Amino acid sequence: MPKPTLNIGPGHGPRGGRNMGVAKMPEGGMKLIGRVLRYVARDYKWSLAAVLVCIVVTSATTLTSTLFTRTLIDDYILPLTQSPAPDFGPLARALTTLALVLLFGAACSYLHSRLMINVGQGTLRNLRTALFSRMQQLPIKYFDTHSHGNIMSVYTNDVDTLRQMVSSMPSLFSSVVTIVLTFTSMVVLSVPLTALAVVMSMLMVWTTRQLGKRSFTHFSAQQASLGQMNGFVEEMLTGQKVVKTFCREQAALDEFSQLNNQLRDSACNANKVANIVMPVNGNLSNLIYVMTAIIGATLVLSFPQSPLSVGTVVAFLTLIKNFTRPVSEISNQVNSIINAVAGARRVFDLMDAKPEADDHAEVTLVNVSMEADGSLRETKEQTGLWAWRKPHNGQAELIRQQGEVDFFGVDFSYPTIADDGTETLGRQVLYDIEMDTDAGQKIALVGGTGAGKTTITNLINRFYDIQQGQIHYDGIDIRDIRRQDLRRSLGMVLQDTHLFTGTVIDNIRYGRLEATDEECIAAAKLVHAHDFISRLAQGYHTPLGGDGSNLSQGERQLIAIARAAVANPPALILDEATSSIDTRTERLVQQGMDSLMQGRTTFVIAHRLSTIRNADWIMVMENGRIIERGNHRQLMALKGKYYQLYTGGMTD
Repeated sequence: MPKPTLNIGPGHGPRGGRNMGVAKMPEGGMKLIGRVLRYVARDYKWSLAAVLVCIVVTSATTLTSTLFTRTLIDDYILPLTQSPAPDFGPLARALTTLALVLLFGAACSYLHSRLMINVGQGTLRNLRTALFSRMQQLPIKYFDTHSHGNIMSVYTNDVDTLRQMVSSMPSLFSSVVTIVLTFTSMVVLSVPLTALAVVMSMLMVWTTRQLGKRSFTHFSAQQASLGQMNGFVEEMLTGQKVVKTFCREQAALDEFSQLNNQLRDSACNANKVANIVMPVNGNLSNLIYVMTAIIGATLVLSFPQSPLSVGTVVAFLTLIKNFTRPVSEISNQVNSIINAVAGARRVFDLMDAKPEADDHAEVTLVNVSMEADGSLRETKEQTGLWAWRKPHNGQAELIRQQGEVDFFGVDFSYPTIADDGTETLGRQVLYDIEMDTDAGQKIALVGGTGAGKTTITNLINRFYDIQQGQIHYDGIDIRDIRRQDLRRSLGMVLQDTHLFTGTVIDNIRYGRLEATDEECIAAAKLVHAHDFISRLAQGYHTPLGGDGSNLSQGERQLIAIARAAVANPPALILDEATSSIDTRTERLVQQGMDSLMQGRTTFVIAHRLSTIRNADWIMVMENGRIIERGNHRQLMALKGKYYQLYTGGMTD
């Protein structure tokens, strides 16, 4: 099988809500943004509608309080200062009304914030659920060609960038509403001062754009560096024993330091613009404020009869702040959305990855009982008898599941996936494989590393699809059998065992979730795992963690074999199932395995040739071809490759 390629991509967006200049929208970015909006609106359209209403109301109440400044000065404060007997009643009533308006605006702002928390976190939950659901449907080749750390980065960093995008969009809408309402009010109050504010704001936007036009490139580099470092850390975590065995701690640290420095450099470059643009925008905003105050005061003092009053100038100065602040913030909000597009692309790339398809496969595996006349009848009870349910002319035909697996001229090459997602075929690993088995036989596959033994079992399971030839299971093309039913008929024990977080009995029950405790214990006894499990601190209820790190490799493999036993599958695939068990334990396990294999077709990949001497067929493979076949006695008599392997030190 070809070495998996590390597919590193951007994995993290900018943080902190700082202004980083106007980034350039990447190709296809608007479609991704639209897709995110449709995804959010699908479950939260009414919440989003309420948010938009609250934003408009909040912006309107803020504008009302700003415009009230003009009324407060011109209609109340100045007249009261000139009155010998001031009446503060009208002012109190006006202030009370304003307080109620502002209180209503504050309530809308609070409601908007609470709704967006629910929308944002709910969207993240739905995204993670959709991602995990799609991941369960992906073929093995996807995980062989994508770094596990990089996939994890999609669940964490990239999904979080979408949270930032979702959170930024209401703020962007709020800024736009504020600008529109404020600009309209400014025009009503004073056209000359509005023209000045617009010219200066355009200067601020131009300056921001010039400073930040390279920011997206730097932030993309930062995302890629973070994704690469995540992949390296994941690889080091899973390979710690190898690192320590070969004393490569310093080499690992050196490589991590290189990746970490690369991330630091890209992050520094990405944030240089952000740290410059914020003070520049702040000073430009202050400059607009000062110039407006000077020109407005000059107009009021020089032209007493003009419609421009003291209250108008004060209100206009407040509007200036309300106008320049969202203009400055919009670039930050737009950048947060644009820079999240890279994360959105990776999220949707995973969600759009092509799942395993049954391609109109209709044959299913069902439990059956044997009638007195020898006919089969489908039943929901566990009878130990299985049949393939095959639709035929509008009716269901039951074909006894016996475990006959036949290969006809099978050629196969592992696919490779490029960075752009295109799939091509790599080096051919199987050539013209022919195999004819009978029900209940034990078929052993032997040969050197890379001969193609594991590939054959992967093809039986349809982890990969062949490019040439056919594979039949009980006379049925396996492409006509639904994948889940096909795999349910094949119990599999791998050389590299994996135990899940939980108790020992939970890991055994993983083979058949409805199995009772008694059935799990019986399976453990069958494969001679009961004795060592009973000696554990809490027996079958001993917690396991870290992939069973508190057990020996042999004990972990015994639990994996018990897991296959409790599943009670019609056929078995054993890929070096006893490779990590000592000779004494192997003899005990072999007895249990023989009982487990009784009446079942079994494919065995074996390194210890002594374990397959009683196999019905032994297929000797070399460079993707079957070069010898027969039983142990026949192959020894040939004095060929098998004879060399058996007598060359690979026996016990």
